Amino acid sequence: MSRDHAHVQEFFGARAADWDSRFPDDGPAYAAAVAELGLREGDRVLDAGCGTGRALPPLRTAVGPSGLVLGADVTPGMLQAAVRAGRDREGRLLLTDVAALPLRSRSLVAVFAAGLIAHLPDPAGSLRELARVVRPGGVLALFHPIGRQALATRQGRRVTPDDLRAEPNLRPLLAGAGWRMTSYVDEDHRFLALAVRGA
Repeated sequence: MSRDHAHVQEFFGARAADWDSRFPDDGPAYAAAVAELGLREGDRVLDAGCGTGRALPPLRTAVGPSGLVLGADVTPGMLQAAVRAGRDREGRLLLTDVAALPLRSRSLVAVFAAGLIAHLPDPAGSLRELARVVRPGGVLALFHPIGRQALATRQGRRVTPDDLRAEPNLRPLLAGAGWRMTSYVDEDHRFLALAVRGA
């Protein structure tokens, strides 16, 4: 495990137990973002960097009982919190790095990733891995329940030009990993970038 992964595990592990109580009103935002994926009954979808699994219930609703919902996270404490919340009933939880997924190539229809990209040690490599497991024409949703400026204000910092989620940075990063950005929204109450997997 790299030092970067150890840092991510330390950061989120220390916050896992009370993560959901810190953000109790995010459910509708997650559900709305999941709806943007356009999932259908029977689809196969991954929540990459699933944390406590807040996206798993709307993902399960979208794909129905015949669909497959996976949640992957590198932090054991976050997955344990997902189990305590009962979200493991909505999908299968995987303790794994999204940069090396134990999944077949082109096996998924979509990937949902909430708050993930800023915590990736190698964003380009991880986005390529997500592209590997999604079939051509499949969809990636990069989501955050708060926009870049509002998040920076909450954290007492400024938005900088090198922010990976800034559209001029994100679009070529996605393109280089095999994704074509189809929409980009950065508002106070949400951040959502959608991209389609190329052939």
